[in-house]
Amino acid sequence: MAMKVPLIDLSGQHQSLRSELLDAVAGVLDSQHFVLGSEVASLEKEIASYSTTNFAVGCASGSDALLLALMALDIKAGDEVITAPFTFFATGSAIARLGARPQLVDIDPRTYNIDPDLVERAITERTRAILPVHMYGQCADMDRLLDIAGRHNLPIVEDAAQAIGATDRGRRAGSMGQLGCFSFYPTKNLGGAGDGGMVVTNNESLAARVRKLRAHGGATEYLHDEIGINSRLDAMQAAILRVKLKHLDEWSESRRSKAAIYNELLSEAALNGKVGLPYVRLQARHIFHQYVIRAPGYRDELIQHLSQHGVGNKVYYPLPLHLQPCFEYLKYRQGEFPEAERAALETVALPCFPELTQSQQQYVAKVISEFSVPESASV
Repeated sequence: MAMKVPLIDLSGQHQSLRSELLDAVAGVLDSQHFVLGSEVASLEKEIASYSTTNFAVGCASGSDALLLALMALDIKAGDEVITAPFTFFATGSAIARLGARPQLVDIDPRTYNIDPDLVERAITERTRAILPVHMYGQCADMDRLLDIAGRHNLPIVEDAAQAIGATDRGRRAGSMGQLGCFSFYPTKNLGGAGDGGMVVTNNESLAARVRKLRAHGGATEYLHDEIGINSRLDAMQAAILRVKLKHLDEWSESRRSKAAIYNELLSEAALNGKVGLPYVRLQARHIFHQYVIRAPGYRDELIQHLSQHGVGNKVYYPLPLHLQPCFEYLKYRQGEFPEAERAALETVALPCFPELTQSQQQYVAKVISEFSVPESASV
């Protein structure tokens, strides 16, 4: 029997918390403090505690979190920041907006995270930071990256937009580098009712710098000793996020459970080479912001098949940074980062959210099992 399975459905989550969320919003309306204020300050303390860092600074989005973190490190025109090409656009744009060069290195094809083997050889006299992305909810190999960064005296900024609550050898995402950046976009594991972001750090001076930079660089409201940006977190978003934060570990464990069920349901398809399943590193807690499979040589045909049968899906991400038109000036060539390009052509995300039912997952697996690999596919 056909059914529709959305890529993500937030209605169940919001319905279960409806009364508490409405009370939180009403409290902000009654307080008349809509930007920053006590709700944001409380959320900052809670996120710092959750991420096992000393400080957290709320901002307007995950994209701004990256920008503010780089600004706090004084990244400027002519500098280079090493990152991966297979990521959301904001990773590269935050670097480029400061006039710095995104110095790209390829990814590990198993995890989709930056390949540490390639990082050290990309370091030049202009390198000022390393910016790994914790893709799909799994941390990059931070031990190796921290070793490289330490030997070259380089700070690490963690793009943990997709990975709040993920761990690497017991350490929380965002806590391992000099700065970590989170996104609270509604579809994230911890999502608000609009945009929002957070920068976390163990360094008091960096926290103070980010706090100043998010408010136009002002030491006070009308005294500015540097130029910052306007990136303050709304109290309404903070109030909503505070309600949801209490459930985050439960939701992440549910996502991990859904991933395990998919792995079992799709095991035959994987054994037959029809799809490739997610790889989880040893000593990593993957929180499955996305459950991503590979379909080498016929991904687009599989997407069409899924869509025709009511199964939500999405490609994260169809065009790597080095092939984006706005980054032509970087002079990277097609084929220069083969694993990123291959991932862009082969991967697709399946529905994976805490309220997803087992019958929905069984239907998704059934649809995949009924897919016929095209004879023309180059496997």
